[in-house]
Amino acid sequence: MGQARFSETPMLRDASPVLSLIAAVFVGSGAGFAQATLNQPLPDPHALVLEVREHQKQVDTVRESYTYTSQQTVQDIDARGKVTKTETSENEDFFVNGHVIERTVKKNGQPLNQHDEQKETERVTKLVEKAEKTPPGQMLEGPQVSISRILDIMDLGTPRREAFHGRPTIVFDFVGRKDAKAHGLAEEASKKLKGTIWIDEADRQVAHLEVTFDDNFHVGGGLLANVQKGSNFRFDQAPVDGGLWLPTGGEGMIAARVLLLKNMRQHFAERVYDYKRFKVDTQQIKDTRVAAGKQP
Repeated sequence: MGQARFSETPMLRDASPVLSLIAAVFVGSGAGFAQATLNQPLPDPHALVLEVREHQKQVDTVRESYTYTSQQTVQDIDARGKVTKTETSENEDFFVNGHVIERTVKKNGQPLNQHDEQKETERVTKLVEKAEKTPPGQMLEGPQVSISRILDIMDLGTPRREAFHGRPTIVFDFVGRKDAKAHGLAEEASKKLKGTIWIDEADRQVAHLEVTFDDNFHVGGGLLANVQKGSNFRFDQAPVDGGLWLPTGGEGMIAARVLLLKNMRQHFAERVYDYKRFKVDTQQIKDTRVAAGKQP
């Protein structure tokens, strides 16, 4: 599902509509800080978020020059916490007109057969054509929301300083503002979230995000789905390719009641890696094949 997508990756596209919603809405510790860092005053969280948003916009532009691989795992969990089913997929992801496009190349560790590969090619070709006609920032498929937009509708707590993966970070808790104006289903869901965000102090980038639903969220008035309180996810970003910050993965747990009939509990995880600069010519877009270029 994913913009991060929040991971702005189309994380778990085939898992379920509810997971698509959650994906739209992934710790280490260092030995310590230098005394100079400890003595620095903590920044105002609102001013810090404005800085992070500007940096995120720059990242969003640059990352469109990359392709990457994503591995996704979805596990069905029964009421006793036992895993009853596991499905995996491997995907090639690239961008068209500001939209991430995901092409599945393996399912459960096996390459797609000829029939499924043809169907996937047809699906991706249609999605590429739609992306070319859809302005950047508008929804392409499934609910989407950006990190910066989520922070727009959150009440921020008092910042603190912690180490994350050996780097100084500014950390603060947040809760969704109930009176915030939301645009779309994903942002409505964001108003029922609480969580914690780790911002890299030097680069002013989101390094880690943990979010939990602090109330039930009803989709379609509860007729389509009822996402249960306690559903949660984590999101990670890190510097790659010369320091550019990009998503590296995420995971979460969703509990929901679907169509008033079925109780669903799923654990989902995604790993994002193998970033490469790429270029796509017109014919390659139509064929939905991405040509990897050399690093500049």
